[in-house]
Amino acid sequence: MVKLGLYFKADLENVTDLLPTNDYEWHFKVECTSCHEVDDSWISFNRQDEYEMNSSRGTANLVMRCKFCKRDMTAQFEPSFKVKGYDIEKNSEFQQIAQFDCRGLELVNFQPRDSWTAKGAESDTVFEDIDLTEGEWAEYDEKLGEPVGISNIEVEFKKEK
Repeated sequence: MVKLGLYFKADLENVTDLLPTNDYEWHFKVECTSCHEVDDSWISFNRQDEYEMNSSRGTANLVMRCKFCKRDMTAQFEPSFKVKGYDIEKNSEFQQIAQFDCRGLELVNFQPRDSWTAKGAESDTVFEDIDLTEGEWAEYDEKLGEPVGISNIEVEFKKEK
């Protein structure tokens, strides 16, 4: 079992608390820890869906078999870690936003898509349905009278204790 932290970094302009919605579908590239092949497809799972594990008791948010060596692989959101928003206080720094319990696989890439939320850093205006598929987002905060945006998104994974 490996616990992987997902660390997110972006340049926020006049917004803060960037957070995926509760029903967000998380998209990852996965590597089998047995044969070390990386699946070409983006694999997605969310916090709500749980599936029975093939080779043991219990459930996980993602249950699959490696296309190459046929080993069982599972991943689930670490129950003791609450998904966190990305805060403008540490703008352009890596911040941990999620943690996963992985068995038989490692998450090697994350693609933020839709739907995220954020709020105006000065105005508290709520921005919903933010789509980060293109790697950036721009809008206008009517209350503040200023542009808002998200750009230069980077992700990394770290093994956690």
